[in-house]
Amino acid sequence: MAPEFQKSTMYASNELESGDVQKNFDDDGREKRTGTLLTASAHIITAVIGSGVLSLAWAIAQLGWVAGPAVLFAFSFITYYTSTLLADCYRSPGPVSGKRNYTYMDVVRSHLGGFKVTLCGIAQYANLVGVTIGYTITASISMVAVKRSNCFHKNGHEASCSIDSYPYMIIFAVIQIILSQIPNFHKLSWLSILAAVMSFAYASIGLGLSIAKAAGVGHHVKTGLTGVVVGVDVSGTEKLWRSFQAIGDIAFAYAYATVLIEIQDTLRSSPPESKVMKRASLAGVSTTTLFYILCGTIGYAAFGNDAPGNFLTGFGFYEPFWLIDFANVCIAVHLIGAYQVFCQPLYGFVEVRANQRWPDNKFITSEHNVRVPCCGTYNFNLFRLVWRTTYVVITAVIAMIFPFFNDFLGLIGAGSFYPLTVYFPIEMHIAQRKIPKYSSTWVWLKILSWTCLIVSLVAAAGSIQGLATDVKHYKPFSSQQ
Repeated sequence: MAPEFQKSTMYASNELESGDVQKNFDDDGREKRTGTLLTASAHIITAVIGSGVLSLAWAIAQLGWVAGPAVLFAFSFITYYTSTLLADCYRSPGPVSGKRNYTYMDVVRSHLGGFKVTLCGIAQYANLVGVTIGYTITASISMVAVKRSNCFHKNGHEASCSIDSYPYMIIFAVIQIILSQIPNFHKLSWLSILAAVMSFAYASIGLGLSIAKAAGVGHHVKTGLTGVVVGVDVSGTEKLWRSFQAIGDIAFAYAYATVLIEIQDTLRSSPPESKVMKRASLAGVSTTTLFYILCGTIGYAAFGNDAPGNFLTGFGFYEPFWLIDFANVCIAVHLIGAYQVFCQPLYGFVEVRANQRWPDNKFITSEHNVRVPCCGTYNFNLFRLVWRTTYVVITAVIAMIFPFFNDFLGLIGAGSFYPLTVYFPIEMHIAQRKIPKYSSTWVWLKILSWTCLIVSLVAAAGSIQGLATDVKHYKPFSSQQ
C-alpha cells in the first residue's frame, strides 16, 4: 500500500477514538475525498478531448457526410453507456454501499477474478504507456507549429521552415518530471480544470477558423455523401484503409475507461459516487460529442476531401498567425495536463506494488515533509522521485527514437478499446446484476460486445497498414517538415 495511504489508515484508527474520523477520513480509512461533479467532468474532458479533435475533419472526409457523423454518434453512445456500467462497479457487491475498488484491475478482480485480471492489467497499462509517449510527440508537434507559423508569416507560405522537434520533446519531459512529483490523482484537480479550459480554447479556435473559411467569399471545395472519391482522390485500397483508420480514430478518441475508476475514486462519498460519475460521464461525453461534430463537419465543409490530418499543426490555416500560435500553445498546455491524467494510475500501480513487496525498505516507504513557499507542506518520497523521473525520461527517449509512434498508439488503442471500454464493463455488469444467460438483455449486451470487437479488429488492421507505410518513409532524427 502507498505510504500516504498507510499513514491515512494508521491515523484513522487513532482519530476513531476521539470521534473525529467522520470529519477527516472516508469509510475505508483513507483521507477524505473532496472530488465533485465539476472536477470529475474536468478530468473526463481532459482525458477525452485531445488534439485529435482537430483531425476529425480528415476522418469525416474519409467517411463522408452520412457515415462520418453516424460513427461519431454511435461511439459517443457506446462510450457513455459502458461508462455507466463501469461506474456501478466501483463498489462491490453493490454500487452504493459495497467495498471500494481503487483501480480498474481491482474492479475486475472483485467482479470477475481469475486470468481476466491479468488481461485487464496488460491492456490498461500498455495503453497508458502508449498514450503518454504519443502525447510527448503531439505536444512537441504543437510547439514546433508555433515556430513554423511565425516562419511562414515572415518568409511566405512556400518557405520550407524545417524545425527540429527534439528540443521541444525535452522541454515537455522536464515539465512532466516536475508535475509527476504530485503525489496522486487527488491533487490534480487544478491541472485538469486548466487543461479542460485549454481544450475548449483550441477546439473553439479551430472551429471558428473553419467557419470563417467555409463562409468566405468564393469558397468552394469538393465534398460528398461518401467522402473521398475512389479513382479521383484515392485508390480503392487507400479508401478502404483510410476508412478503417478513420473509424478507429473516432472510436479511440472517446475512450477514457482506462482512468474512469481512478477518477471516480477522487469523488466524495455523498452523494453516491456512482450517481455523480454517471452525471460527469454524461457531461463529459456530451460536451465531447458536440465539439467533435462541430469541428469534424464544419472542418470538412471548410477543406473538403483535401482536409489535412490536423488543421492547426498541419497548416490548413496560416493566418492570423498569432491566433494559430495561441491555439497551438493551448494544445501543448492541454497535453501537459492530459499526460498526468493518464500516467498517474500507472505511477500508483507501481508504487503500491513496491510498497507491498518491500514494506520495510526505507527508500520506498519513507515520506519526508518539505515546506514549499506559498504551497504549504509537500510529502517528498525518494522512490517516487526516482521512479517517476525515470519513466518520463524513458517515454521521451522512445518518442525521440520513434517519432511515428502515434501510429503505434492506434494499434495499442485497438488492443485496449474493446477489453477496457466494452468487454469488461459488460461482463462485470452481467455478473453484478446476475443477468440470466440467453435472456433478451444478455443477448443484446453480447451483440454490442461482439460488434465492438469487430470494429477493434478492423481499426487494428488499418493502424498496422498505416504503421507499415510510415516505416517505409522513416528517416531517424529528421527535422519537422
